[in-house]
Amino acid sequence: MSILLGISTFVLILTSIFLILLVLAQKAKSDGGMGAAMGGGMAEATFGADTGNVLSKATINAAIVFFVLSFALYLGRIYERKHAVASDNAALPAISAPLVPAASKTPAAVAVPANTAPTPAKKP
Repeated sequence: MSILLGISTFVLILTSIFLILLVLAQKAKSDGGMGAAMGGGMAEATFGADTGNVLSKATINAAIVFFVLSFALYLGRIYERKHAVASDNAALPAISAPLVPAASKTPAAVAVPANTAPTPAKKP
């Protein structure tokens, strides 16, 4: 399932780049702007006089593919996460550690007599 989601993610990235290029290649309504600067004239030379219609249809189809792939990836990631949580016990191996009593972890106590008081330091 993970490989399929990875391939779908790659196709989604390619589709989004293609969609960006399609939008940039279209001519603006005012016969200028980014479409003319980024190859709007070249698209017109390639597709003929009906360029706007071809580019509009391609943009609509690319947008449909983009949204369908995005939704499919969303559902796929939910499915993957749900099944990863359900099989959480099988996902990681169980590691057992020996139990050590708490008393053996503490350092040995130093016996100090209770009746000794600290001596003050002598002044020279």
